[in-house]
Amino acid sequence: MMHRRTVSLLLAAVLVPGLLAGCGAAQRPEPTAPAPTAPAPTASAPLTVSTGLPGDPLTVLADADPSTRALAMSRALFRRAQLVVTADAGDLNAQLLAASAAVALGAPLLLTSADASVSAAVATELDRLGATHVLSIAGGAGGARETAEPGATRTLLVAPATPAALAALLPGSHGGAVTVTASAALAAVAGLDPRKPALLHAAEPAASPRTPTPAATPTATPSPAPAAPAAPPPTLPAIERAAALSAGSVLATDDPSQLAPVATARAAGLAVHLVPVVDPNPQASAALVRALATEHPSAVIALGAPFAHEPALDWKVRSALTGTQLPGGGQVLFPDHLYVALYGTPGAPVLGVLGEQGLTASLARARAVAAPYETLTDRTVVPMFEIIASVAAGAAGPDGDYSNEKSVDELRPWVEAAGKAGVYVVLDLQPGRSDFLSQAKAYQPLLELPWVGLALDPEWRLKPHEKHLTQIGSVDAAEVNRVITWLADLTSRNALPQKMFVLHQFQLRMIQHRDLVDTSRDELALLIHVDGQGGQPDKQATWNALHVDAPAGVAWGWKNFYDEDHPTLTPKQTMTQVSPPPDLVTYQ
Repeated sequence: MMHRRTVSLLLAAVLVPGLLAGCGAAQRPEPTAPAPTAPAPTASAPLTVSTGLPGDPLTVLADADPSTRALAMSRALFRRAQLVVTADAGDLNAQLLAASAAVALGAPLLLTSADASVSAAVATELDRLGATHVLSIAGGAGGARETAEPGATRTLLVAPATPAALAALLPGSHGGAVTVTASAALAAVAGLDPRKPALLHAAEPAASPRTPTPAATPTATPSPAPAAPAAPPPTLPAIERAAALSAGSVLATDDPSQLAPVATARAAGLAVHLVPVVDPNPQASAALVRALATEHPSAVIALGAPFAHEPALDWKVRSALTGTQLPGGGQVLFPDHLYVALYGTPGAPVLGVLGEQGLTASLARARAVAAPYETLTDRTVVPMFEIIASVAAGAAGPDGDYSNEKSVDELRPWVEAAGKAGVYVVLDLQPGRSDFLSQAKAYQPLLELPWVGLALDPEWRLKPHEKHLTQIGSVDAAEVNRVITWLADLTSRNALPQKMFVLHQFQLRMIQHRDLVDTSRDELALLIHVDGQGGQPDKQATWNALHVDAPAGVAWGWKNFYDEDHPTLTPKQTMTQVSPPPDLVTYQ
């Protein structure tokens, strides 16, 4: 018959008081007579598991405590589980093997500890799940065993944390024992295949060297007592696992404490993608954007404490799910990309190099101008057009705003061709006596394209009764912020990738109250573009002056003038003499 122990001794070993009888169970004194044994197992229906996805498109599980996170994942995905796997929260090897067992069996994995509140929470979850059996992967080296006591609501199966012991318990095939390091443990669990999971276990620490002992006089050694016959190991009941929840995905920060909830997600059939704990934005990885678009989950679970503080997470996930890739890859502009732009407007050579040739030749020129930078930086170099969409005018014009607006239909062929060619586009506004927001709204059909950003040029923003070239224009931060809010909302509403938002400046007064510019909207990557021209000492002085007290977190653009600079910097000089190196280099 099977070897059995009283529950009080067993639970002391696995540190889960009241695990079998529920959270209301009280400790009993050691019986003076042998404890009654549980009934012999009989043929019965398989243990069942029922799963389901959360009702919301995005669920955030951001508890700081690993045990609590494991419980939260179980509650999110499992409606019923007659079998549950447990492991000690402080034992990496036990957790790895328990993760393999959970994925193999399609059961949730919970973490236990000596903390009374954790024990109570685990018992409550076992009650909710209707668990009749618990498989505990314990740290001891003894054989697997089964226990129960009168009145217990669950049977506890305890297996030592070794691949051999687990292999003997698991039904069906498995991938064999695989040793993983602590740093690779989470990725290994996230990659477990439910059809044939590897039996993951931690690399054992090197044995401590032994100090030789001096030879001693031999003494008689008593004969050892005969060993008791080994008890046969218990057998797991048959388990009917639920269908895989293939319509869900998990984004998990690469924190080693995520082992248990990640295993639970894999047990339920969800794909798990790891994101950096220091920057859990799913848009940052081109590979992750592709994967999410392929899976197209109806429900996403964001797992990890950093997600509690990730701004605009809902937009970031919705955007990543579209699969849209910006030129250069991913859906985030900086710091991984360096943009090199041609500036001007189609058909107007006097306004910049972009207008000196036709569309096809401009695309080729943009790539040629950007190419030398590829050997000068570790970042991905992306060619770019900055198209002047509304051009400052010397006359008031029919609308009286001293600005000639290009139509959307005029610009669309250039914008669409650039996107197809992997060239980013920024539309530049020179509004005259109009305002930036009114003009930006006129170009909404183009700004709804993923690869199109916006630039504001305050030099050409006039106050009433002012005219161009009689003074340098300016804009207040309040007007800038109205454009930021509108464009960020447009980006979020349409699940677009992050957009570049450029503020041109070569004098401090051009952006009044610059410290109040809103940098909180992650939908936009703000960049201050320093437009000074002339001798290099003067340009460098302007660059340095504009960096003083600049809004935190903004990117920076540098302009090379072919005719007005003395001299025009080469690409190598631009990247070595301009400090810090720019994020955008524009040619005019």
